[in-house]
Formats: sequence, C-alpha cells, structure tokens
Amino acid sequence: MLLLAWALLAGLLPSKASASEIVLGPTLCHAVSERVVAAREAPAPLACGGEPRGYQHGSLWLRTDLRGLPVDGNDLMLVVHNSRFDRLSVAFRYADGFVAQSEVHGGDFGSHWRAGGQIAFDAPMRDVPVTAMTLRFDRLASAKLLRMRLMDHGEASYEAIALAGTIATALTLLLVCALYNAGLAVAVRRAFPAWQAAWAGCMVLWGAIWSQFHLFLFPGMAGALSAQSCTALSCLAITLATASAVTAIDRATLPVGLRRAALLSGIAVGILGLPLAAMRSGPIVELGNGLGALILLDLGLVAACLALASRRKSTDARNLIGAWSLPMLMLAALQMTDPNAIFWGGGAQILILFAAAWQTLWLSITASHKYAKLRIDRDTARIAEAQAQELARRDPLTGLLNRRGVIEVLEAKSRQGDDPDASVALLLIDVDRFKRINDQYGHDAGDLVLMRIASQIVRWEEARCNVARLGGEEFVIIIEGLEMTALQHFAESVREDIAACRYGLEPGGGVTVSIGVAQTTGHPDFRALYRLADKALYAAKRSGRNRVSFSSAHNDENDGHSADTGLGERHPLRGGA
Repeated sequence: MLLLAWALLAGLLPSKASASEIVLGPTLCHAVSERVVAAREAPAPLACGGEPRGYQHGSLWLRTDLRGLPVDGNDLMLVVHNSRFDRLSVAFRYADGFVAQSEVHGGDFGSHWRAGGQIAFDAPMRDVPVTAMTLRFDRLASAKLLRMRLMDHGEASYEAIALAGTIATALTLLLVCALYNAGLAVAVRRAFPAWQAAWAGCMVLWGAIWSQFHLFLFPGMAGALSAQSCTALSCLAITLATASAVTAIDRATLPVGLRRAALLSGIAVGILGLPLAAMRSGPIVELGNGLGALILLDLGLVAACLALASRRKSTDARNLIGAWSLPMLMLAALQMTDPNAIFWGGGAQILILFAAAWQTLWLSITASHKYAKLRIDRDTARIAEAQAQELARRDPLTGLLNRRGVIEVLEAKSRQGDDPDASVALLLIDVDRFKRINDQYGHDAGDLVLMRIASQIVRWEEARCNVARLGGEEFVIIIEGLEMTALQHFAESVREDIAACRYGLEPGGGVTVSIGVAQTTGHPDFRALYRLADKALYAAKRSGRNRVSFSSAHNDENDGHSADTGLGERHPLRGGA
C-alpha cells in the first residue's frame, strides 16, 4: 500500500531525469497552439527556455537537437512512457534533411506499444545519422508528467523482453493470491480474505492496464483511457488496502474514533481519485498534491492502528506489519535512488507489483495458518463433542451401549428399515442370583462378573447385532434377520457361552443367566419389545433360571403374568434373584 501510494504520487508529479531521459529545459524547445491544428500545419516559433503553457486544449511541439546528446544518431529509438494525450506524432530529422515520421493516437497505438506502459518509436537506420527530433502532442494533460528516453535498438529489445517477463511474473503471483483469497473467503466466510482478494484483484487489473498487456484484448483502450483507469484503480486499491488492514484487527482492540477515521480516509481517497482520473486538463499536478496529502494522512492513520493494535498483543496487526516490512524498506531505498532509472524503465511500478505480491502472499500464508488453527480447534471441539455424546451412550463399567444408546440404535433401525417383513429380536439377559454374588464375593467381584459377561456377548456385535447393558445385571442383545429356529439356537449359544466362562470365583461359584426373547417384524419399538422380553424373562426365572424363554409380538398384551415394569424397573421375582 505504501509503494502504491508513492507510485501514484510519482505518476502525478515530475520525476528526476536519468542520463538517457529528455526533460524540459534549454535543450528542449517548445511551441504551443491553443487549439488542435491540422496534421501538417507548422508550429509557432519555438522557444528554448521556460515551461510551455496553454497546450491542454491544443497542440504542443517539443524539439531537441540530438547532436549535443550522448546518443548514437545511427542507432536510435525513442521510448515515451504513456501519458494522457489524444495524439502523438514523432519526426526524426536526418543530417541530409530527410524526415521520418510516425504517430499514435488514443485507441490505436498499433505496433508501437511496449510492456511497462511505454510507446516506442524507431528511427529508421540510414547512412546518415539522426540530428534532431520533434514531438507533437495534441491535448496533452501535463508536460510535467512526460517521461521520454533515447536508447539504441539492442538496449530497447533487451528492456522489452526483461520488462515483459518481470511484469508477467508479478501479475501471475498476484492473480494466484487473489484467487486463493477469494476461495478462502468463501470457505471460511470471513471478511479479511475477501478484502484481500478484492485488493489483489484490483492490483492485477492495475498492473495489466499499466503494463499495457490488456491491449492484447482491448486495443481501443490505448492512451489516455488506460492512464485514467490506472489512476482510478490506484485510488481504489488504497481504499481496499485500508479496509483490509483496519477490518482485520478486532474491534475491541482499536478505539472507535481511530478506526472510523482510518476507514473514512481510505474511502475519501477512492472517491477523490475518480475526478482526478477523469481530468484531461486543468491543475492535475496541484490536485495530485492534494490527493497525496490525503493519502499520507490515510497511511498515518493505518500505521497508528497497526502500532496500537500491536502494542495490545494483536496477532493480526503483527502479521500486517510483517507484510508491510518489505514495502517500507523499498520505500526507504527509493528515497536514495531514482526509481525511473531502474528495472528497465519500469521504475516504481515494478516495485509496486512485487511488493503487492509479497504483501498478498505473506498475508495469505498467515491467514491460512490462522484459519487452519481455527479449523483444527473446531474439529477438536467437534471430536470432543462427539466423544462426549458417545460416552453418554456407553456404560462406563463395561463400555457397552447403555439404555439411551440402545434406544437410539433401535430407533435408527426403525427409520432405515426398508423391508416391512424383516424380523428384529430382543434378548433380555439377566444374571441369576447376582445379589448372592455381591454379598458372598463383594461388589468388586460382581463388577468383574459383569465385565466378563460383557466381553463374552460383545463378540456377537456386528452390523445386524447390537449389545448393551441396561443397568444392574441386565444386558440386551438386539439382532435382525433371524428366523425362529436360528434365533433359538443363537439364544441358547449365548446362554451356554456365559455359563461356560470362568469368572475367578472360588469353586462352586459359577455364573448363569436367564434370557427372555421377544421378536417382531416391521418397525420395532424398544419399549414394546422390552415388555414382551421381560414377560419371557419372568417365565424363565419362574421355570428355574439358567434357561431361555420366548415371547412374541402377537402375545396377549393382557396376560396376567406380564406387567409394564418400565425400562429401568426390575420385576419383583428378578430383583437380585
């Protein structure tokens, strides 16, 4: 942002001259017409000294004698950095009096445009050298903004290739970062990457138009329209950069007044940049000075926001300061050198593109790290929540599903059941004489018995078979798809496996269970199946324990031996029996 502001000011103010540049002065004579004259009309008498005035609505002639300049008149090319004008005509005068003339005008630069916002005019090679050169501008916005350089053909070709490659690299980095931030903004739904994407996209447009790469697709934008678009985009980019920097900092970290002042100054730059971009005549340089003062105020306010937030331990502010460190170092270096003489004439604009790419890349990396950490924290919280929910569905002693868990499983089976004829069976398992085990061997031994039974029946668990402990000495197995004969064999196998286990009790301390089985078809209801299985279990206990008893969904609900005992209530006969 700092370099962008500096380059915007540099584009609106006169620059220092390098050795190969042509500048207003005694060696550059000028003439002015207050109206645009015909193409072949001769200029008024040339004046060599002072500054030209009154040319913005007319024509301006600039003439220089090349015999006093350190250039080779036999190998010569003029490079003009694009400015706001309607037409530019260049005439090379040779020692024998021959004149070679070419011109460009707004909307048509032909083959004269070059990367880096430049227009090149080639002096045809002849046996005699070029001795003088005359340029004519129609409706030039400001002579003070002109940058013109003379060089040989080899140097010009090298510059064109190097400049095009450098600009393309910077624009590619910016475009990738813009697309990445746009995707990040959609993914995390945060304002900061959205502002960053908008800023980087604005810089891509600015760079493409300044470099004139856009003329491949829109040749009609050549000339003043491109220069005006660059000014507007520069101001808009400063507005977006301000919003990106200020909104990245938590509201509680900054005073409301400072935050609003920074945002309003950024918005003011964007708004005031529009009339300046539209101007073709008038005090462009003077208005540029005023806009420059506003930009410096905006930079100062943003810097104050970052400094204050950094002192208050804001990580976002420190990341922004890190992103701006390289541009600030470049800005300091530019105070000690002429930016227009570096990077093959690309000057400060090249530095802007790479500084912008650096800022966007830095902030993209830090934002990605921040949001990745947030996502990890979110995923950790979700995992913890899922684990808590799973623990709430599990019995803490045995690790089996508890009453809540088995009800959820059966309800899920009821919702997902596609076959109305599919059978579902519930095996209600109760340890015989469990109270005697606790009384005789202690509650620790009783817990070991329950865990051993759980380890025996959990072996049956699979997609169609779920195992749970309802509480106390009651266990449940829910199994699908077994016909009655297979279900009988399965229930007997469960009973026999439990009876055959060793439980670490002294001789004679075997453990048996009674099992009540209920089966139904269609959409199973746990409470209904439990009531039926409970009646069957009552029958097994009454018949001597250590046996399996079956019930059916079609049994008489009003059987005198059955009762709706509730999910956690034991039948009187089974309580500790």
